Amino acid sequence: MSRPATPEQVVRVVAAGVSALVAGHLTEQERETHLDRLAGLYAEHTDVRHPLAPLGDTPLRTRAELRRHFAEAPGLGQRVERFEAVGQVHRTADPEVVVFELSYEGSVNGRSFALPCVFVTRVRDGAIVESRDYGDHVGLARAFGRLAGLAAALAETSG
Repeated sequence: MSRPATPEQVVRVVAAGVSALVAGHLTEQERETHLDRLAGLYAEHTDVRHPLAPLGDTPLRTRAELRRHFAEAPGLGQRVERFEAVGQVHRTADPEVVVFELSYEGSVNGRSFALPCVFVTRVRDGAIVESRDYGDHVGLARAFGRLAGLAAALAETSG
């Protein structure tokens, strides 16, 4: 797989890669290769944050951390019928920075969902060097039947 050439292409390939992981329609060998390729879209030293993460934001700073993050895709053990990124990439005055306004849309265990997201991403030489990913984490937990676990984790951290 060749590296995407433009920031717009890079963010679209990442979103499609996440979609493929969550959908879970990969063999174990395909999944491992896919994880390597997805992490390879990021610079070795990067700064990826999820400011709206309900349990707090832990910056992801290396490809290895990103690979581990992607390996925890929420679809494991679920019957994911569809999971895809639908949206538009907006260019900015800075040629390295794009804003990807999207929704992850799909269905899990027969229930449809749409999860709004906005990614503000800096791509240099075909690799992501910085990203702020604003996603609907509560909606994701709801879609994958994990609200009770999220609520318990939040209760534990607020004590």
